Amino acid sequence: MGVPSDDEVVIQAPDMAGKPSVITISCPDKTGLGCDLCRAILFFGLSILRGDVSTDGKWCYIVFWVEEIGGRPTRWGLLKKRLLAACPAVAAASGLYNCCYRPQELMVEEQPPQVFLLKFSCNDRMGLLHDVTQVLCELELTIRRVKVSTTPDGRVMDLFFISDTRQLLHTKRRKEEACEKLRAVLGDSMTNCEIEPANAQIIVCLQASPFLPPAITEELFNLQLSEELPVGSPFSSNNPSVTMDNSLSPSHTLIQILGRDHKGLLYDVMRTLKDYNVQICYGRFHSSQDGRCEIDLFVMQMDGKKIIDQGKQRALCSHLRMELFRPLQVTVVSRGPDMELLVANPIELSGKGRPLVFYDITLALKMLQIRIFLAEIGRHVIGDREWEVYRFLFCDDFKLCASQNKIIEGVTKMLMGWE
Repeated sequence: MGVPSDDEVVIQAPDMAGKPSVITISCPDKTGLGCDLCRAILFFGLSILRGDVSTDGKWCYIVFWVEEIGGRPTRWGLLKKRLLAACPAVAAASGLYNCCYRPQELMVEEQPPQVFLLKFSCNDRMGLLHDVTQVLCELELTIRRVKVSTTPDGRVMDLFFISDTRQLLHTKRRKEEACEKLRAVLGDSMTNCEIEPANAQIIVCLQASPFLPPAITEELFNLQLSEELPVGSPFSSNNPSVTMDNSLSPSHTLIQILGRDHKGLLYDVMRTLKDYNVQICYGRFHSSQDGRCEIDLFVMQMDGKKIIDQGKQRALCSHLRMELFRPLQVTVVSRGPDMELLVANPIELSGKGRPLVFYDITLALKMLQIRIFLAEIGRHVIGDREWEVYRFLFCDDFKLCASQNKIIEGVTKMLMGWE
């Protein structure tokens, strides 16, 4: 098998301030490639302003115009490595098979990464959880699950179940690097930093569970996509439009999408098409300065045919509208005298979810000056989809910082990248 070369990914810096950087990718094609590339770009905190995609079924050519958001400096060299890792091997274009509709037996399943348990204790303070999350993100350590609890004397016990993008966490040097960076942020109050492989029982617990308390399911998923959205909803303006047309091309279905832009929008669209086994053959994406987006995609099914079935058309259009309208579920509910924030993140069929969700939530709560008493992440099967559910229980003084609606609005805007 061949391996991707540096020439497959070229990143061009802007020629003047205020202009976007340009990422050009030329590599063998595969179904879901656009999703994998957009996910990597989103992980590095970049917003895609424009995009062009074209493929002949074996080789594809993609150009993204991107800009930095949130003030996070981009590690361009590392981003290039991650994009190269997402590109299929060069031998895929050798003619042995067509990537658009290759036989199922030739598809290689990705091995799940090894899971480790990071545990430490420190003094509680405002923004603690976000500061820890930021360190882990900079180290490319993916948070799979978290259990954070606060004791009456102001100490915090943190348990993070993590995996390493670099696959080096089994080494002593990588473990020491992680603990040293955490200590630099948390100070001398941090004690007993340990990283060890998660045992089989813990790994089983990380698998998606069909059980989620009915009250939580109802609170998270009680809003369905409709023509009329609740007044005051952060999603209530610029309702999305998704249409399909089979008359403009003899071999492709045209999907046209109009709606309000948000952080990760192109990833949400690509993820949906990947899960439906729909191959993009040509596409354009454009985001305007007024916050609107336009997407035109010429697509085909894995068998090389247009999407003719009316039922599949309706299901795909409905799913895409929901991704534009409400890609993440956010709500705040009362638990007696306490208040709990609930956020649900849809998971790809490959097992991956939108990156930086935990980072954005904790940053929003830090900006609202809300202290977190308890935090948990779990995966659950709800309906026909798998979701990653984030639960945050606030400390008693949260009412002094923000109302329930302000919390929902602040978290939503952070997740969506809205001002």
